Amino acid sequence: MTLRLQASDLACERDDRWLFKDLDLDIRGGEIVRVEGPNGSGKTTLLKILSGQLADYQGELFWNERPMRQARQAFLENLLYLGHAPGVKAALTPLENLAWYQALAGEPVQEPTRLAALEAVGLAGFEDLPAGQLSAGQQRRVALARLELTPRPLWVLDEPFTAIDREGVEALEARLVTHARSGGCVLVTTHHELKASHQLRHIRLGRGGQDAEH
Repeated sequence: MTLRLQASDLACERDDRWLFKDLDLDIRGGEIVRVEGPNGSGKTTLLKILSGQLADYQGELFWNERPMRQARQAFLENLLYLGHAPGVKAALTPLENLAWYQALAGEPVQEPTRLAALEAVGLAGFEDLPAGQLSAGQQRRVALARLELTPRPLWVLDEPFTAIDREGVEALEARLVTHARSGGCVLVTTHHELKASHQLRHIRLGRGGQDAEH
């Protein structure tokens, strides 16, 4: 399928300061795109705008060459967003958290699939512990299990490497590459220096609206 997310003349202002402006983007299937910039430059805000969570911006968004206002439902059906916080409920087990994610997404809740997803992120044996008893890195892995569980071609990931160890970092990098090589697209913010063996593009945000794409 076609996979193309575009932005034209995108701009966002907060507290009388432009986070970014005059930003044109063209993101396609098969790409890993890293959003970079100092703290406060608008990286998370940009991801939330591009994933349809914020409407307070100027400019136009397009999904597969259609205006987002016309293509929103199709866009959301192809999107998987993971925020900066893991979004894990402490009182639920990893299995229950994944079941909750699936129910919210309207997907079939199948325990064998959830078990396989947790095993893929190194949580075999931790399936039935309350998530509140897991380390920060393990809670992050519960969230990352959604990459195995939810078949969506567009991944928008805000600091997904936070709190995970070197082994987890290497596994996640490999997973991003596999997804892109299969035709999916990854849009990611991270302070981690990606070593992905795949074509990597950068969007650099700077204070005062100085933006560049490389």
